[in-house]
Amino acid sequence: MRHEIVYNQEESIIIPHPESYKDCITLIRSDYYRPSGESASIFKMWMKTLYDSGWAYLFWLRLTSYKNGLFWPFCRLFLFILSEHTHIHISYKMKIGYGIYIGHGIDMVVNPLGVIGNNVNLSQFLNIGSNTPQAAIIGNNVYIGPHVCIIGSVAIGSNSTIGAGSIVVKDIPKNATAVGNPCKPINFDNPLKWVGNLWSIPQL
Repeated sequence: MRHEIVYNQEESIIIPHPESYKDCITLIRSDYYRPSGESASIFKMWMKTLYDSGWAYLFWLRLTSYKNGLFWPFCRLFLFILSEHTHIHISYKMKIGYGIYIGHGIDMVVNPLGVIGNNVNLSQFLNIGSNTPQAAIIGNNVYIGPHVCIIGSVAIGSNSTIGAGSIVVKDIPKNATAVGNPCKPINFDNPLKWVGNLWSIPQL
């Protein structure tokens, strides 16, 4: 696995880039661990794709992110079909960390120019967009609620919570719970309240 470091609010975010299907399985296993708290076999993880649309999208997104793989066209086709079915649009080219959780598996548009850190929860009807060359950078251990809109090249600090229906147009500091339109921090009392089963990030 190759790793890249992205900087966000004076902290580093480790982003994995798979160089084999074995690396893809590691990423899939990190995603499976988030809601379940367990490490499963590839067969069990694949079986879950048959009844969980959000998980199925993540499964094929991870496999498609290995662009030099022999089965890449097949994986890309499956990802396209799932995107049409779920209305989830997350590019396989995007920089995404370990342990991503997609809640409910419907309606989500994410600008591929952004960065999603490690152990991040993404909820339904999420929009992350930008009209500039850089979209949002989301730190580690972040919960983003339903119907959230994140606009522009904002930075969302690690261990933060973005409440449902919020519109984020300015940076959110780490450890903050933030809500509203425009989204603003309301306290720093409950970091990681809604993010459980954290996947251990490798130290570089």
